[in-house]
Amino acid sequence: MKPSSQSKGSEGKQVTAEDAGVPNDTAAYMESLKDTEVIERVRCEIKDSHVFKLPPRQTAGGWRGADWTDEVWQGTVKVVERGDLTVVLLVDRGNGSIFAVCPIKDGAVDRCVDSSRYFVLRIENANGRHGFIGVAFNERNDAFDFNTSLEDSRREREAALNPEPLLPQGPAKDYSIKEGEKIRVNIKSIGGHGGESDQRKR
Repeated sequence: MKPSSQSKGSEGKQVTAEDAGVPNDTAAYMESLKDTEVIERVRCEIKDSHVFKLPPRQTAGGWRGADWTDEVWQGTVKVVERGDLTVVLLVDRGNGSIFAVCPIKDGAVDRCVDSSRYFVLRIENANGRHGFIGVAFNERNDAFDFNTSLEDSRREREAALNPEPLLPQGPAKDYSIKEGEKIRVNIKSIGGHGGESDQRKR
């Protein structure tokens, strides 16, 4: 799937997203790979996935996986958090090379209306050009894991950005025994073990 063309400046020169001041998460992710101190977390890894070139959408109601016939790639799908970024990576199973990157943002992942195993991803290259591809999984469990990992990542990042306010706490209570105080404990006698109760029975 070819990414959409870059915009052109007033002189007809190609303008990248970076030139236009548009954040380029794919470029940021690729650059972060050079930093060995950045912590990477793989939330989900699905070995068998299929990528399709998308045909024109037939209805305004959403994408239909049944319309996809032009498969262009097979490989591994990963949901990865690296630094402040969350991305979906399409990775070659043999050599580990990256086929495409889908930075997670609003509208980056769309579900098909006719199958829970089919998704549409908005991929982006290092120059900020983007396009859309279809991704299908063999098993519903794989699709569930993929969708759940994206939801968990979103919720955790939202919680980190908007932490719940801490409730005010009153002064700590002092339960220690003051000097001169005594503790009295009343213990009821149990019959059959001697003492006054036994003597009364005799």
